[in-house]
Amino acid sequence: MASSTATPTRPTSAPAVIPVHRTRLFALPEMRWAAAALALFLVGLTAQASGAPSLLWWGLYLACYVTGGWEPGLAGLQALREKTLDVDLLMVVAAIGAASIGQVMDGGLLIVIFATSGALEALATARTEDSVRGLLDLTPDTATRLAPDGGEDTVAATELEVGDVILVRPGDRIAADGSVVGGASEVDQATITGEPLPVDKALGDEVYAGTLNGTGSLRVRVDRRAEDSVVARIAGLVEEASRTKARTQLFIEKVEQRYSLGMVAATLAVFIVPLLFGDALRDSLLRAMTFMIVASPCAVVLATMPPLLAAIANAGRHGVLVKSAVVMEQLGSTTRVAFDKTGTLTRGTPELADISPLPGAPFTEEQILRLAAAVEHPSEHPLAAAIVRAARQRGFELPAADKFTSQPGRGVSALVDGHFIQVGSPTRLLESVTTTAHHAAAAAAVEAMQARGRTAVVVLCERDPIAVLGITDQIRAEAAATIAAVTELTGAAPVLLTGDNLATATQLARQVGITDVRAGLLPEDKVTAVRDLESGGGRVTVVGDGINDAPALAAAHVGIAMGGAGSDLALQTADAVVIRDDLTTIPAVIALSRRARRVVVANLVIAATFITVLVIWDLVGHLPLPLGVAGHEGSTVIVGLNGLRLLRVAAWNRARGASAQR
Repeated sequence: MASSTATPTRPTSAPAVIPVHRTRLFALPEMRWAAAALALFLVGLTAQASGAPSLLWWGLYLACYVTGGWEPGLAGLQALREKTLDVDLLMVVAAIGAASIGQVMDGGLLIVIFATSGALEALATARTEDSVRGLLDLTPDTATRLAPDGGEDTVAATELEVGDVILVRPGDRIAADGSVVGGASEVDQATITGEPLPVDKALGDEVYAGTLNGTGSLRVRVDRRAEDSVVARIAGLVEEASRTKARTQLFIEKVEQRYSLGMVAATLAVFIVPLLFGDALRDSLLRAMTFMIVASPCAVVLATMPPLLAAIANAGRHGVLVKSAVVMEQLGSTTRVAFDKTGTLTRGTPELADISPLPGAPFTEEQILRLAAAVEHPSEHPLAAAIVRAARQRGFELPAADKFTSQPGRGVSALVDGHFIQVGSPTRLLESVTTTAHHAAAAAAVEAMQARGRTAVVVLCERDPIAVLGITDQIRAEAAATIAAVTELTGAAPVLLTGDNLATATQLARQVGITDVRAGLLPEDKVTAVRDLESGGGRVTVVGDGINDAPALAAAHVGIAMGGAGSDLALQTADAVVIRDDLTTIPAVIALSRRARRVVVANLVIAATFITVLVIWDLVGHLPLPLGVAGHEGSTVIVGLNGLRLLRVAAWNRARGASAQR
């Protein structure tokens, strides 16, 4: 346990803070160009609506075309050099075509939509890269290397070699992966394993770079170089998953190549064929431009985007930040959900769950708790806080503790009401018990407590064990209901992926209704587990909160981070964030996504019907341009309004009800 005079460890309920240099919103050129295009479009629209001279608002719209369209246009031309035709270039050409026949406002709106979409994608990419770089800053820049003669030398952490011995003082972050060769302490390694409580470390125990030392000093032999550390591997896994994760696209983007090529070829044919049969140039050009307008995918784009964006806005109002329309579409195809344990299904805050007096103990449960809390009161260890908090909740007045001492990695001791009381690690404190019967009884109680998924703490009076305390992590009240809802919604039982030990994980899983438990996982093991779950064609959504969850969040079909206590890397890597830490919003947002997908399909049918009718009319007969524009715009308005229905509160309530009743 920690001494009151020592540097306190980080509270387990808070995430490890990564020093991140965030890319500012308008630091990216894409964001600046998109903002300029939007501003010019809005000013132009205002000028047009107020009856200003047409030259003014035409000029503003054309300036919008240039600021918002040059980048996607350039990207489209570069794609042409690689013999591909993407929808960005098609949108620019369609916008120019709209302007050429007087529909300059429609073209400007299209430009703004695509410029804004590209800017947001660039910002998301930059923020993720910022967080990955910040992760590496968890490891200190320097370390205190011990020479064979006992001297100390401050060196860069990157210069440490395998076999070097470093000194880790209280409150310092460990500079390298290694093994303890001297000293004892407790180490908060939640960033790596996700364990909610600091772990006692003594001779021979493994420690990880970037984890936080507690109140004792450690001498650590370096086992891995900086570039091979677990923290470095986490950063590498996130980057690799971000690069190799298949680029998931919206429906229209999946067919953009064929649609783009077909539309360009058809437009050229509509223009050239009549010329060959003697039509006037102006008539052929007008027919071709009309065809381009009615066949352009504006209605299809708006058939897809408004429902998804409306669902995003609705989810945001209810505490779920979904980062893009692509993510909202993906959520609905989830076939299985994998949950992290600490900070996700639990709150990451320890609480006293059991008091088990040993046979022959001279005190009642209440007296044992009162004595243990009095000894732990000066301590700053998270387990000590749980014991003291339990005593306070029961209204106990704590007696004074005299001659308080703390031994890092072992426990605390003090004189309370004339009794010498010790509280701490079973492994360390039971070594001093000389009575065989007492030792056996205490060891059996500790084993039973650990088998129930508890962290065991022993209490000794006059060096004889009198009780074993069981401490556990607080399960979120809504965890069991969420697991049941997700199971019904996806048709498959969720999975628990945790770095904690199997006994603790199994105990929690039993309480919330999970049967598939995968425990003791390092970050790369979680990625392997996700890929295994997806190997049969499944689409896995991973829910987590810690740095150790980030690689799995990046590798999964969809990653969802818990926002209340989530690490910066997890929040940036995830595709969606549960802002209010309400687990019940997870099945609700999946159900909302499924409804949005149904609306998208309905809209695509409407848009395709309008486009087909107008195109056939233009090719077979003679579609007047105003009527073609009216039909095109009418279909756009219809699908837009249909999608915006998902903005209503009733849509969220229906999704929440559907997830609860399935």
